Amino acid sequence: MSLLTEIEIQEKLAKFPGWSCEKQELSKDFRLKDFVTALAFVIRVGRHAEELGHHPDILIHGYNKVKFSLSNHDAGGITETDFTLAKSIDQEFQA
Repeated sequence: MSLLTEIEIQEKLAKFPGWSCEKQELSKDFRLKDFVTALAFVIRVGRHAEELGHHPDILIHGYNKVKFSLSNHDAGGITETDFTLAKSIDQEFQA
């Protein structure tokens, strides 16, 4: 899996509202209705992550906020797979 260049990352980020890139990591915070809804969201995303074999860092904070941080640790930065998972996360949030 090859790393994306900074230019490629910025071009792709333009199509992913709310996502940011910092320290070779994509991240986004989501606010959900309540704690149970946040947990269900994390579980749905977990299924996509497992299918991709790409596991994000997940932080549940407050009672209804979830932060996902995506980076390919093996490759040492951001790859196409990170954006594939970001798309799945956004879709699950809209579901």
